Amino acid sequence: METPKPKREKKYKVTDYDKDGFRDSISTIDSSGKRVWIYPKAPSGRFHLYRKVVAAFLLAFLFGAPFIKINGNPLLLFDVLSRRFVIFGQLFTPQDFHLFVLGMLLFIVFVVIFTVIFGRLFCGWVCPQTIFMEMVFRKIEYLIEGDAVAQKKLNKQAWDAEKIGKKTAKHSIFFGISFLISHTFLAYIVGVDELWQLFEDTPTEHLSLFVALLVFTGLFYGVFAFLREQVCTTICPYGRLQGVLLDNDSIVVAYDEVRGEPRGRGKREKDPIEREKDPRGDCVDCSLCVEVCPTGIDIRNGTQLECINCTACIDACDSIMDKFDLPRGLVRYASRNEIEKKQKFKFTTRMRAYSVVLFLLITAMVSLLAIRTQVETIVLRAQGTTYQTTEKGDIRNMFTVLLINKTSDTLNMSIDLEEKHGTIQMIGAESYQLLPEQTMKGVVLIDFPKDNLPPKREDIHLQIFSNGEKIETVKTKFLSPFVAN
Repeated sequence: METPKPKREKKYKVTDYDKDGFRDSISTIDSSGKRVWIYPKAPSGRFHLYRKVVAAFLLAFLFGAPFIKINGNPLLLFDVLSRRFVIFGQLFTPQDFHLFVLGMLLFIVFVVIFTVIFGRLFCGWVCPQTIFMEMVFRKIEYLIEGDAVAQKKLNKQAWDAEKIGKKTAKHSIFFGISFLISHTFLAYIVGVDELWQLFEDTPTEHLSLFVALLVFTGLFYGVFAFLREQVCTTICPYGRLQGVLLDNDSIVVAYDEVRGEPRGRGKREKDPIEREKDPRGDCVDCSLCVEVCPTGIDIRNGTQLECINCTACIDACDSIMDKFDLPRGLVRYASRNEIEKKQKFKFTTRMRAYSVVLFLLITAMVSLLAIRTQVETIVLRAQGTTYQTTEKGDIRNMFTVLLINKTSDTLNMSIDLEEKHGTIQMIGAESYQLLPEQTMKGVVLIDFPKDNLPPKREDIHLQIFSNGEKIETVKTKFLSPFVAN
């Protein structure tokens, strides 16, 4: 009887890799210091679909917001030259500078706490650079030149009719979109009405503005046609900031090396016993996560400053896991502690501290906005004056009143004195007509009888009326020979 041959054991190829070698240089620079041009494969998957929805909404808002008006004011306007800012229809002037300072602090703290918790999620989902690059310019490039392999082939081939035609079409569209973006940003600075007026006039009538438009068009074109991911990896300070803010509890796009290593190609056995004999992890070393990355990194090397959390690698890895009948999530949103220690997300003391600061700033901002009036009133003593004595023997003070209309309506302004034993006189008229967004200066005289002067060191109160309705009470000091300054 012939004895059966012993069953040959399966040999699995396991890929070894250098865990720290990638830190010697960024992915887009080779050993000689030259730039490595990135050809990412076109991404697809559930996260990419979500990103397209978010990008469509944000692009619609960006290009549509200048045309939206609230009470005659644009939705958003940042007229730096005229020092006129409109946010959600509300006009803000230089007198509201404290709100801008507080708003900037609020924004910085929000960015800090958002990054501490979610890493660089903003870059991959909301940042205008990423949205325009990946959802507009890159899509056009795929449509004209094809996917990554086709682009590489096109760039290597001679300048024949096909290459000239495709490159001309692509860069012409790129320049046209850059021109549109420049005009959109201009609409946020001068307003859409003023922008239409510029269209009707010849460029020579607004030569400086026209030159600025061309310069910014060239900048946008250069960024999206040539600079590309270099903005995210070497220019943007936020990429450097995340390295300081992230910790092991931050949720980032991460590779689960506990489950994935050691890497190895080939199908995994479904039988649990056979699977236990397989030394390989779930990573099949297909490198698709690298091929779809718009910044050219290998997410399996760990968190890197070039990673913009765009989730292209998650979609790519999930598609491979499906093909190999392996569970999804080898690359996923997770913290280092979740992967290494199996700890669920927790709100750390550091996160709570930032949240308290953020809450206090929000409370202060809401409070200041709630007490902010639509007419700013500034009362100053007339320059070079203290007090005067009238023919009747009353004590008189002269004040300059500055009225700032923060609305798009014409207002009839009047001023009254709250203290009944005193009198107030508005020089020139009984009321002021304040035009939309106008600043007006007026003079008022306030008299008090010599035997009924305001108490020492106490304020007097001027009541400000707009269209007959009291909107504000302003305090000031009344000087007399019997009251200390």
